[in-house]
Amino acid sequence: MAGELIKIHPENPQQNKIDKVVEVLRNGGVVIYPTDTVYGLGCDILNQKAIEKVARIKGVKIKKYNFSFICYDLSDISHYVYQMDKTTFKTIKKALPGPFTFVLKANSNAPKIFQSNKKTVGIRVPDHLIPRLLVKGLGNPIITTSIKDSDEVLEYSTDPELIYEKYKDQVDLVIDGGYGNNNPSTVVDFSDGELNVLRQGIGEIEQFV
Repeated sequence: MAGELIKIHPENPQQNKIDKVVEVLRNGGVVIYPTDTVYGLGCDILNQKAIEKVARIKGVKIKKYNFSFICYDLSDISHYVYQMDKTTFKTIKKALPGPFTFVLKANSNAPKIFQSNKKTVGIRVPDHLIPRLLVKGLGNPIITTSIKDSDEVLEYSTDPELIYEKYKDQVDLVIDGGYGNNNPSTVVDFSDGELNVLRQGIGEIEQFV
């Protein structure tokens, strides 16, 4: 059975529609949603079967792929990582919500499945209400991994209707929150206390340092 396409206003998300998506996530569903960068594919981070499904759709092995997850805010992040030093905390506080993925040292609350061999996790707080409200409603983070496009010119799919056509038989629900960006987040590694940009995307971390 094909998944559903649901339109949600990006600036004023309708609560009843957010609740509907949260219910899908809570029941182990896989959804595609907008962020402040590219469209993301995700599920509840506590649902092993849903995570396996995301990995299958993405065509990656869970153990070898560095998945990131979306938190609602900074206090959410602190639940999953070791205490940050002052400089790191100040930089992250200034930069979020924003188009960054921060790689930080994981503590024991971070699901093992997300920890790389270096015991780090990638965490996002996007500057976009839809994914953050999903996390808030669910009560824990959701996986985020970008939707890639097979087109070599456009690396990321930006049109939610085209995304739906491509993925409707693989996911439970696609959120149409308007056109997405075709630039990913900037990945910043802070796991050893030093700032290290692993991937330059849409965010400019230097302005927050």
